Amino acid sequence: MDELHAADTGEFLLIDKPLEWTSFDVVAKIRNTYKRAERKRKVGHCGTLDPKATGLLILASGKKTKEIAGLELLDKVYDGAIKLGVMTESHDTETAEYGESSIAHLTESMIRSAALALVGTHMQQPPMHSAAWHNGKRLYEHARKGEVIRERKAKEIVIHSFAVTRIELPMVYFSLHVSKGAYIRVIAHDFGSALGVGGYLASLRRVAIGPWQLDAAKTVQETIDYILGESSTTAIEGV
Repeated sequence: MDELHAADTGEFLLIDKPLEWTSFDVVAKIRNTYKRAERKRKVGHCGTLDPKATGLLILASGKKTKEIAGLELLDKVYDGAIKLGVMTESHDTETAEYGESSIAHLTESMIRSAALALVGTHMQQPPMHSAAWHNGKRLYEHARKGEVIRERKAKEIVIHSFAVTRIELPMVYFSLHVSKGAYIRVIAHDFGSALGVGGYLASLRRVAIGPWQLDAAKTVQETIDYILGESSTTAIEGV
């Protein structure tokens, strides 16, 4: 894509979100960078990534923030790994493991069949350790107090494909193509449950949002350098 210089109309930036950063951390860093460059503007992101996930995050600035809703509707593709034979409360590495089960009986055929069986349309509840809202608070705020909200509102999601790319038990590596709003942690938990041994999301990397690919993204630092020095970086045009 051609270089798109910052202007009053704003821009879209493709960023590779680092591990342990929240999506808001990235937004705040870029917003402050625009301020340092004396080009103060609104900044938002198009689809949250959890702190334990890395990969493609699309940021919008200036008037382009009005177009965020359209980008949030796009399908997403993830690569990652699920650890079988154990679970966590958060369904990822944020919380401690529990409930260890034997996986000695699992075969490649069983694992691939369980993944294939999850392809399709589902009603999915957001996990307790998520940024979804409930009665004016984020669910993770309730979770950190030891509260469990049973009546979490489920949403329809679609798993377009669930490809097992490598099996090195207890780890199963995958590529997932899903609709907007899908929680990969919940899919990992459901996958482990379907196999009868439990499982959780051990790693996750978003590699695509609609037509935009991770290999076109820049690091946070490269994006900062671009804004401060107006050097080239990846931006989305015509969205």
